Amino acid sequence: MTTDGAATWTEIDTLEALVALIGEPGQRARDKGRPALVDADRAWLAASPFCMMATADAEGRCDASPKGDPAGQLVHVIDDRTIAIAERPGNKRADGYRNILTNPHVGLNFFIPSRGDTLRVNGRARLVAEAPFFDEMVVKGHRPLLAVVVDVEDVFFHCAKAFMRSGLWRPETWAPEAGVPRRAVLAQQVEPDGRTVEQLDEYYRPENYGQGLYA
Repeated sequence: MTTDGAATWTEIDTLEALVALIGEPGQRARDKGRPALVDADRAWLAASPFCMMATADAEGRCDASPKGDPAGQLVHVIDDRTIAIAERPGNKRADGYRNILTNPHVGLNFFIPSRGDTLRVNGRARLVAEAPFFDEMVVKGHRPLLAVVVDVEDVFFHCAKAFMRSGLWRPETWAPEAGVPRRAVLAQQVEPDGRTVEQLDEYYRPENYGQGLYA
């Protein structure tokens, strides 16, 4: 990685320098974390169809993986301090799960479409291959392949400023292919496997690609 011009950068390398630049959090922001779920958290998890799961391996190398299911089936609340997230068929890389096997700490951020605020959950995770609660996470007749069971250590709501700045939920700002090739072209350019763009277009057609969401 080039560091051209780095000699002119002003880096922050101490906590004191960071605090001097951005300031200290207010009392409400500092103390809003909770060690267990409350009713509002349970309601949010039931309404959320999508989350990001952040993990790191034993050496600190990080991964952030998306998880998605219909609202009500993405998360199973076991109790006020324990939740489970379903794993469905995917590309089998299992980057986050490999990390959990060596470093159980995870960070989760749960989204509700059109909402700017999010629910963040931090805790320790383990991988479960089978459990009775899998029956409650069936989608389209399919049980989860496994579940990430998270022992909650810290849970809190996060404000909407990032979404407001980005305009993420404003349809008038959406331009999905502005300067970025469609998925088939990207796959052919950076993940070549011998298929043509036309073949990849057919593969990624929603009615075709969607057949493997749960089966």
